[in-house]
Amino acid sequence: MMLVRPPGMLRAIVAAACCLAITPAWAGDRAVASEIESLDVAKVDRVKALLARAVSHYRRRGDKALADFAESGRFEDGELYVYVLATDGNFLASGGSSSVLVGRNVADMRDSAGKPFFREMLKTAREKGSGHVEYRWLNRVDQREERKLAFFRRVGDRIISVGFYIPRATASQAMALLEQAVAAMQKDSRRAMADFGDLNGAYVQDDLYVFVVDSRDMKMVAHGSLPQLVGSDSRKLTDANGRHIVVEMAQKLRDADRAELDYTWRNPVTRQVESKRTFIQKVDQHIVGVGYYPR
Repeated sequence: MMLVRPPGMLRAIVAAACCLAITPAWAGDRAVASEIESLDVAKVDRVKALLARAVSHYRRRGDKALADFAESGRFEDGELYVYVLATDGNFLASGGSSSVLVGRNVADMRDSAGKPFFREMLKTAREKGSGHVEYRWLNRVDQREERKLAFFRRVGDRIISVGFYIPRATASQAMALLEQAVAAMQKDSRRAMADFGDLNGAYVQDDLYVFVVDSRDMKMVAHGSLPQLVGSDSRKLTDANGRHIVVEMAQKLRDADRAELDYTWRNPVTRQVESKRTFIQKVDQHIVGVGYYPR
């Protein structure tokens, strides 16, 4: 995390509590994980372990532990680190890039979408002792804004957290973006299609993006990841296995308003060819689609 707002969008922390070794109250984390199908399970386990160690250390040493969390390498695991807030919003310690926030009150700090994500974290910690909050933040490793999932636990008037980036979107997020795109098309299709191609806009979210095909001539009229496809004949578009995927999409929508299709496609985040599931919907003469990459 960093204080200067990076270009583009910001939206996701999910700070949830799931260190079962510390408290059985965190058993609900399995429900959180089930909502985010694409989570890296091994990384979640690392986050849990680091957070459990940090909470245990704070319980032994109190505020003397804050200096330990800020000490380079002591409470880190690769790219994972610990940060601590007071329940009044003061940022107290960090072992990572969010150290620039130490000494400031971040209760009303917002991401670029206007979400007061720390305020949400504070409220949940006060009411439940642990929970989750989602935001987007600059990943300094690849200089991209990505979703972040941070697990947290309140200990007295301190909130201890560990977070990690989750660039893979989920089925529910893909469907939500499709619904947003469909609503925009119904309101003003010309403006919507221009917005879908804006790399810094609301319709390009990590590995999620919108594409639109005109079903009358099958021309690609908008694409949030490969703008060079706009104007091309989508009937010629094939996946890595040679399937004419847009033709298949059009066939599925002959007798239905909504459908989905599984195929292989390049993930714009990992830059690898992966399995993809795309949700499609008819909007007048257009086929509107959003897909995600199941792990």
